[in-house]
Formats: sequence, C-alpha cells, structure tokens
Amino acid sequence: MLSEKTRQVITATVPVLEKHGTDITKRFYEMLFANHPELLNIFNHANQKQGRQQTALANAVYAAALHINNLEAIIPVVKQIGHKHRSLGIKPEHYPIVGQNLLAAIKDVLGDAATEEIIGAWAEAYGVIADVFISIEAEMYDQAEQQQGGWEGFRPFRVERKVQESDRITTFYLVPQDGGTIASFAPGQYISVKLDIPGETNTHIRQYSLSDAPGKPYYRISVKREDGQRDRPAGKVSNYLHQKVEQGDTLLLSAPAGDFVLNQEDARPLVLLSGGVGLTPMVSMLQASVAANAQRQVIFIHSTQNGDTHAMKAQIEELASKHSQLSVHWCYTQPTEQDRAAGAFEKEGYIDLAWLKQVLPTTDAAFYFCGPVSYMKAVHSYLTEMGAASADLHYEFFGPAADLG
Repeated sequence: MLSEKTRQVITATVPVLEKHGTDITKRFYEMLFANHPELLNIFNHANQKQGRQQTALANAVYAAALHINNLEAIIPVVKQIGHKHRSLGIKPEHYPIVGQNLLAAIKDVLGDAATEEIIGAWAEAYGVIADVFISIEAEMYDQAEQQQGGWEGFRPFRVERKVQESDRITTFYLVPQDGGTIASFAPGQYISVKLDIPGETNTHIRQYSLSDAPGKPYYRISVKREDGQRDRPAGKVSNYLHQKVEQGDTLLLSAPAGDFVLNQEDARPLVLLSGGVGLTPMVSMLQASVAANAQRQVIFIHSTQNGDTHAMKAQIEELASKHSQLSVHWCYTQPTEQDRAAGAFEKEGYIDLAWLKQVLPTTDAAFYFCGPVSYMKAVHSYLTEMGAASADLHYEFFGPAADLG
C-alpha cells in the first residue's frame, strides 16, 4: 500500500506529467536502450521512430498518476498492455530495469524540480504499479501455456500456404511444425511473429491479427506490405514476409493474445467497420459470428483505396450470398475507372456521417472498428454523434494505443 504522503506527491505531479510526459518518455527510451541494448530485440523500432510508443507510455504513466488513489480504475488498461507484454515476452525481471531508467528520465527532464521527495514518491508508486502488471501478466502467461494446445514463449510454425489477397496484402496460413494441436482464440485476437532478418542486428517482433475464425487447424494472418512514406520508413518485417518468406518456411509465433474480442452473447445487430488492413480482425469476427448465430444481423463496412487494394472481397461477398442477415458495404477513396465500370463500390470518397446514417438501421447495436488512427477517430466521432452508446464502441489500435477524443 502506498503511504498517504506518497499519494499526495504523485497527485501533485499530475499537471507536470500532462505537460512534460512525452519529453520524459522520449528520454526514458533513449536511456533504456543505451543502457540495455538487448531490449531492442523486443521493442518495435518503427513505433519508436514515429513517437507512438513514447506517447502511449506517457498516457499510461499519466493515467496511473491520475488514478493513484484508485489503481483498480486502470486495470482495463493494464490488461490491454499486459496482453502485448505477454505476446512479446516481457518478464518480471524487466520491470526494475524500466523503473530505474524511468526515474532517471524524470530527473533528467525536470532537473531541480524533481526533488528527492518527488523521486522517492515515484519510486514507491512505480513499485506498486509494477506489481499490478507483474501479477496480471503472470496469470496471462499461465493461461497461454496451460490451455489446450498452448505453449510458452515462441513456437515454430510452418507456412502451409501463402496467398496474395491484393496489391498490398498477403495471407499466410501457419501450422505447427511439431504437428501438435494449437490454442484456440477469441475472434479479434492477434499473435506475435518473431523474426531474425539477415543483415539486421536485432530480432524483430510484430503483432498481427488472426484473420480467420477459431477452430481451424491453422492460424491465418494477413499482412499489409508497408512501402514507406515521407514520414514513415518502409516496414522491415512486412516487406521481409512479403518478399522472402515462402511456403515451407518457418516462423516463430506467440500464443494468441489481445482483449479486443467479439462478444458473441450479444444478440443485437453487429456492425463491423474497417479501414485498409484493419479488416483482418473484422473478418475473423464476421466469420465467427455467422457461424455461431446465422440469425444475428451483421453489417460489414469496409473502406479502402480501390479494387486493387481491396483484400478478401470475394470471400466476404460469397459469405453474404449465403447469409441473408449479412449486408456488406464498400467505400473506395480513390476508385479506378474499372471499379466504376464494374460498380465495385457503394460510396466514393471517405466514409462520412451522412452515408453512415443511410447504411445503419439502428444505433442500438454492437460496433467494432479498426483501421488507421485517422479513420478510427472519424468513425468514433460519427457514431457518437449518431447517438451510439460509448459502451457499445469497441476498437483496436495496430501498435501503441492513441486517443480518439
């Protein structure tokens, strides 16, 4: 338990964290990797370069300080982060390293303002918060290993099939190399892929949503090739998977993880919205939903650039042809002339409020959405304006969490 004095000091530093949080976490990662370069084998370097990881950590630290008198309020966030930690292989011995460098970063950024009293209070608070993470993650490690078909760490899987879905998305069907059973998963969960890429100093780990329904003898992931833009480098892992990994090759996978999962007990209409490669968990949810309850109304809305980038279209339309309760809607932001001639899409341009009002028969539904952050911000705003309850809005970030407010 934290002392009352510590709680008061932490609460008093909340405004400081709001102002300097990202500066502190940026400095933290610089110090962490300088002192412990072996941790570069775990963290996503691209998220570091883009600043997404620093922002996500700053938000988590701020939330912990804000709720220091009621840490149970941040348990949902802890569980979300815990799933990612378990799939990456973060262990209890990493927490003292993180704490040491985080406190050093606070002192480095705040200078004389970080008094011994403040640093002492944060050291005490960090210990309590770390214990919460370690306890929750220990349960996750046990569950991943002890479930039927489960395992600890990373397990070798063979690429049974490799299928090009679109110009940018390729699907990999993965079966265990040992021929054993595999753990089931909840629709919406992901696995981590661990790669040693020739010429790269560090191991790379990336998380990919499972894009098929549970209950199959394989895992399926559908990976977008990140070609790179002015503000973002090309994806090392996605390009390696697309260009170098072939049928018969071996990949190391974690057991499925993640708390963005479909609630199949809810019988209300299900609305699945996706942008780009954000459709991967949506497809898993779609297939699982129609298999479990053919009478449940499902509305599947997908936005992409055009027909060339549209993955799994034929699969989803075939499913819709067999299930009268399933309706599909395509939104193309930059359709080709061939798309127009074929009537391949319903909405041209970006998804907007007026079109959603036409497509959605009710807001008394369960909404799940995933895609680029800008897409999710727009969808969240539109659904909120339409009157959808916040408890009915479920979403997943590819990478560190962000703010949709």
